[in-house]
Amino acid sequence: MNISIVTVGKLKEKYLKQGIQEYLKRLSAYAKVEIIEVADEKAPEMLSPAEMELVKQKEGERILAKISPDTYVINLAIDGKMKSSEELAGSLDRLATYGKSKIAFVIGGSLGLSQAVLNRGNESLSFSKMTFPHQLMRLILVEQIYRAFRIIRGEPYHK
Repeated sequence: MNISIVTVGKLKEKYLKQGIQEYLKRLSAYAKVEIIEVADEKAPEMLSPAEMELVKQKEGERILAKISPDTYVINLAIDGKMKSSEELAGSLDRLATYGKSKIAFVIGGSLGLSQAVLNRGNESLSFSKMTFPHQLMRLILVEQIYRAFRIIRGEPYHK
């Protein structure tokens, strides 16, 4: 299985980079996982609703350029479906069973995802009703993907 995490912005925090690298190393036994960063759109702190949409649209175009037509897309969105770790594992296992070997998880920028990216997605996944920094979401996501593979294989993992 080839898993891409398409995400907006560069990761700066060393502690997050270290955590992500650790899980990517662990995941290498189960799947090929790559993180694809697209540039965030520079914008002032205070934006009008129209300016916000323009920022999301530009970031969305960059995201969509990194996703091939045969990729199953899971958008991370606050209003997406919440799943337990076991349900996520079951979803990934079913995708593999039905020949979906290319999966992309998409993490938007600070303003979220454009409508075009949401429309391209095959599903939307929410980790919580709370808002998390998109940089921290990368670490949470790779940990959950790792946990999912451990569950799929019936291997022990702390609860």
